[in-house]
Amino acid sequence: MNYRDTIRTCDSLCLTLLLSLLSSSVFADRPADPLGSPMWDYLAPKFIGQADYLFDDRVRIDAPDFAEDPTQVPITVDATAFAGDVSRIVAWTDLNPIQHIFTFYPHPEVIPKVSLRIRVQQGTPIRAAVQTSDGLWHVGYQEIDAQGGGCTAPTMATTNPYWERHLGEIESAQFTRATGNRYRFKVIHPMDTGLVNAIPEFYIENLEIRDAKGDSKARMELSPPISENPVFTFEFNNKNSKYRLWMRDNGGNIFEAAL
Repeated sequence: MNYRDTIRTCDSLCLTLLLSLLSSSVFADRPADPLGSPMWDYLAPKFIGQADYLFDDRVRIDAPDFAEDPTQVPITVDATAFAGDVSRIVAWTDLNPIQHIFTFYPHPEVIPKVSLRIRVQQGTPIRAAVQTSDGLWHVGYQEIDAQGGGCTAPTMATTNPYWERHLGEIESAQFTRATGNRYRFKVIHPMDTGLVNAIPEFYIENLEIRDAKGDSKARMELSPPISENPVFTFEFNNKNSKYRLWMRDNGGNIFEAAL
C-alpha cells in the first residue's frame, strides 16, 4: 500500500468514526425501549425516521397475550386520545420476517382506531406509532406470545379453489353508534406473504374509504402479514355520510363496494 492509499484509508476510518460519534450523540437522549427489544434501534428509524418520539400509553394496542392461531391474531390500534390531530399511524411487529403491518392516514372525519387480524411468526412486540400534527411520534406497544409459524404457513387458498372464483368479494356491515357509525368488512383474498415455497407474494396493498364525491377519508398502505381473507373495522364520527370501499392488490386487481 502506497502513502496515497494509506491516507485514503485513514480518511475513510476517520469519517466512519466521526459519523459514529455524531450518531451516538444525536440518539443518546432518545427514550430507551421499555421492552428491550434488540430490533428497536433498527426498526424505529425505518418506520418513524429521525423524528422525536416518546412511548405513550395513550396509544393502545389490544391483542391477546397468547396467539392461539398465529395466522389469525386479532388486534386493535386505538389512538382516539389524539382524535383530530393524527397525521398517520404506523404499525409493525419486531420479530416477524416482514415487520410492517400497515400505515394508516385518517381524515378528521375518521376516528383514529382500526381493528384487523394479522399473522405472527413467533412471540413478538407489536408497535403502533402515532404521528401528531407537531411531528412528534407517540409509540404504543404490547408483547404477544405465540407458538409461531404464522407467516410461513400456507393459506387455505392453496388447497381450496374457492378463492379463485370469489377473489375480491366483499361483505360489509354498518353499526350505528351514538357518536357515529362503525363499518366492518371482509374481503376474500389469500394475502400470500411470499414466504411459502413456490407461492409468490399476492396481497392487498392499498385501501381507501371514499365519500360520495370520491374524496378519500381513510387511506391505508398494507403489507402481507395481514391475515388471509382480511377483516377490517373502522369508525366514523359522521352518521349521515355514505362511504365506498376501494382496494387494490399487488397484482393490479381493483375491488370496490359500497359500505
